[in-house]
Amino acid sequence: MKIYLDMCSIQRPFDTKTQLRIAIEAEAIVGIIALCESGQIDLIASDALLFETERNPYPIRKRHALEVLAKAALFVQTDRRVEAQADYFCTCDDRFLRRARRADTLQIKVVSPLELIEGVTS
Repeated sequence: MKIYLDMCSIQRPFDTKTQLRIAIEAEAIVGIIALCESGQIDLIASDALLFETERNPYPIRKRHALEVLAKAALFVQTDRRVEAQADYFCTCDDRFLRRARRADTLQIKVVSPLELIEGVTS
């Protein structure tokens, strides 16, 4: 299984966990990264993620993102191949999730971290 985590997902473990949803999503992302480390799922990285990481002004968040991206089994240039090569696109962005679900014409399944962890562990 191949997954693409967007930057908001990669950074979710650093978000303030005052809301239950954020805390649970953060744990889901940590679990997903662990599955990537163990080789159970393949992480896809892209030049867009590297670009976003390089622009991050927070050293700890930047280092974390680079460490996550270093675990990627595949690296692709940003174009339609990202869509074609991933089974799942994971995001914490509710607006993006709603739009993707309305379109529902993508080859890739757009999911939240909770949906992704549920899908890969069941």
